[in-house]
Amino acid sequence: MLSITLMMFAVIIFSIWAVHRSAGPLGLFAKAAERLGRDVNAPPLAEDGPREVRRASIAFNDMQRKLRSFIHDRTQMLAAISHDLRTPITRMRLRAELIADEEQKHKMMADLVQMEEMIAATLSFARDEAADEPTARFDLAAMLQSLVDDAVDGGKDAICSGPEKLIFRGRSTALKRAFQNLIDNACQYGGRAEVSFVQDDSVVRIMVTDDGPGIQKSEQEQVFAPFYRIENSRSRETGGVGLGLAVARTAIRAHGGEIFMDFPEHGGFRITAKLPFIAESSDPEMSEKPTGLRSFFRKLCRRC
Repeated sequence: MLSITLMMFAVIIFSIWAVHRSAGPLGLFAKAAERLGRDVNAPPLAEDGPREVRRASIAFNDMQRKLRSFIHDRTQMLAAISHDLRTPITRMRLRAELIADEEQKHKMMADLVQMEEMIAATLSFARDEAADEPTARFDLAAMLQSLVDDAVDGGKDAICSGPEKLIFRGRSTALKRAFQNLIDNACQYGGRAEVSFVQDDSVVRIMVTDDGPGIQKSEQEQVFAPFYRIENSRSRETGGVGLGLAVARTAIRAHGGEIFMDFPEHGGFRITAKLPFIAESSDPEMSEKPTGLRSFFRKLCRRC
């Protein structure tokens, strides 16, 4: 009877060990896929372990290398197109200077300026230079307050409310650019920008509210697409090339967050950005060691 009990105990332990050994790599794959979604330059998976795990890791790393190569080739292509377009634009600018009709001359020069702005914005968006910025600790509250102060200094109606200090780890340049776009949009198309933020458990919520009519639900996803413009509220004369919200969402998602729109009960329109708040004591890397199995064995031994 004792031998049967010991045999069953050994089978249970072996089964738990086998399940844990097979489930461990799945957890690493899940974390790697999540990191890859935020950063294509994330560290590759270790190509070790059982044969099936090694093959899957090699395939995953190969896919990541191909993605990096595709993005690099796309960026180089856009850079070449941008460079080639500058030469004919310069020639057109010189020819525009010779136009006698001042009205036509002004219109053509304005069109050329817009073309140059679109080329520069497209190239900057494609390169996503902020993605190469290393993460660091910075005061998110001070950054948001500074953006609001800059808007007020520029004659815009903007206010900011929230904690006096909120230390956050991330890419400050990318987030500053993102929230500046949101504040500028609120001031330009909604009359004013009311920025508020709060840290709730493991999430930081940043809300940018304005007094405008907002965006129709049918367009709330489309406005995040590059170069999408709402015809009723935006024109070339009001500035922008339709990349502000696309840049903002790219930066927010690169930090593992999300951005969405809604209509507050008191009226107006609101854009909310949710960012994961990582405590300084936590380690976001994939080197975490599971402790559930050890705890299970301890409980099992106590019962036996």
